[in-house]
Amino acid sequence: MPDDRDETPDERADRRWNETLQEVRVAQTGAQILFGFLLSVAFTPRFAQLGPFDRGLYVVTVALGALATGTMIAPVAYHQLLAGHHLKPQLVRAAGHLVSIGIVLLALTVTFSVLLLLRVATSHWIAWPVTACVTAWFVVCWLIMPTMLLRGKAKDG
Repeated sequence: MPDDRDETPDERADRRWNETLQEVRVAQTGAQILFGFLLSVAFTPRFAQLGPFDRGLYVVTVALGALATGTMIAPVAYHQLLAGHHLKPQLVRAAGHLVSIGIVLLALTVTFSVLLLLRVATSHWIAWPVTACVTAWFVVCWLIMPTMLLRGKAKDG
């Protein structure tokens, strides 16, 4: 993809790395807050009343939250291990892949958290359609809309 910027490959890698770090800060904070909340749920009195399905849903949700958090933190670990080895372009690509995976894991964590919360807080039947709507909204905002922008750019350019 051609770039209109007048920058060297190293400057481009540095810029893209800084942009990736800004994105990670936003997503990582959300993942960590949600994960911390999920960990605290097991210590509430209501947790003991959960049925087997909801306990299983909780375990899956906590595991997804841990994976999302770890995946979002991974670019920092990569940077610490690779700094000074002149691998910035490769680091930027790897971090981009990790952030994409982390966003998917975060979306799944939020989706399952909504399902668990609504199953516990409301009648069980309403939890499913509301969760489906939340999931659909993520798909629209995080996948369909950016894809439409890319397609529009391809038609214009």
